[in-house]
Amino acid sequence: MGKWTAIVLAGERPEPDMFALANGVPLKALIAVDGEPMISRVVRAVLAAPSVGRVVVLAQDPARLIAAGTEWMATDGRVTMLPARSGISASVAAVAGSAEAPYPLVVTTADHALLRPEMVEGFLAAAGGADVAAAVVERRVVERGHPGTKRTWLSFRGGKYSGANLFALATPASARALEIWSHVERDRKRTWKLLSFFGPLILIGATTRTLSLKQAARIVSRRFGLRLRVVPLPWAEAAIDVDKQADLDLVRRIVDQGKVYVGAATVGAMVRFTALVTAAMTT
Repeated sequence: MGKWTAIVLAGERPEPDMFALANGVPLKALIAVDGEPMISRVVRAVLAAPSVGRVVVLAQDPARLIAAGTEWMATDGRVTMLPARSGISASVAAVAGSAEAPYPLVVTTADHALLRPEMVEGFLAAAGGADVAAAVVERRVVERGHPGTKRTWLSFRGGKYSGANLFALATPASARALEIWSHVERDRKRTWKLLSFFGPLILIGATTRTLSLKQAARIVSRRFGLRLRVVPLPWAEAAIDVDKQADLDLVRRIVDQGKVYVGAATVGAMVRFTALVTAAMTT
């Protein structure tokens, strides 16, 4: 059994989800992609990653997630379903390090419908040695694979990046990251507010594009006393989650066409990343 615990976030707002209802289900996590609810696809993907031994699903009312296509999660001994709190950071902090969710933790979301085991393995292999790690995808990789995709981009010297909804909380020290995140999660889609929280060096460096992604990670690490790593992934699909109908249409089209785009800044980078994934998947 793998040593990592995967947390899948499936929280919902208290008001009715009109996007979900328009797709014939009460919750976004239950929207079907290729005939399977998104949350089922995500949980299956993380369980198929050799490094992951168990999954914790967090939702306001976990019982509502058990429906056609997700019944197996209620009986699979590797899956635990727990009630979420009112925010992402509070929900994860409430279970992190508990008997149900021991460290190390990898966190993703129920709407990451294109997640695949090799993405999880590659990310965890590259995140080794960090307290906290976050996956990103460079804009050119995403747009070469799927032109016209609308994402939130963070600009740095050398490229623009979108989050990939994969986070590693590898050690108890990562509790500090959850505390920090509790102050910024409301602004996570508002680029400048998010950057300004991390200090003027980050904000100015990103605004002028004089700061690289690695330099920004080092500054944040020193400021908060954490070993932070940002991991660029070579899969365009890793940056695509489902927030709106256009996202869902794109995801369904990608799945129907079997279209997967893998890019990298250099051939050498792709070779090194492939080696990491291969080693992680075969050990």
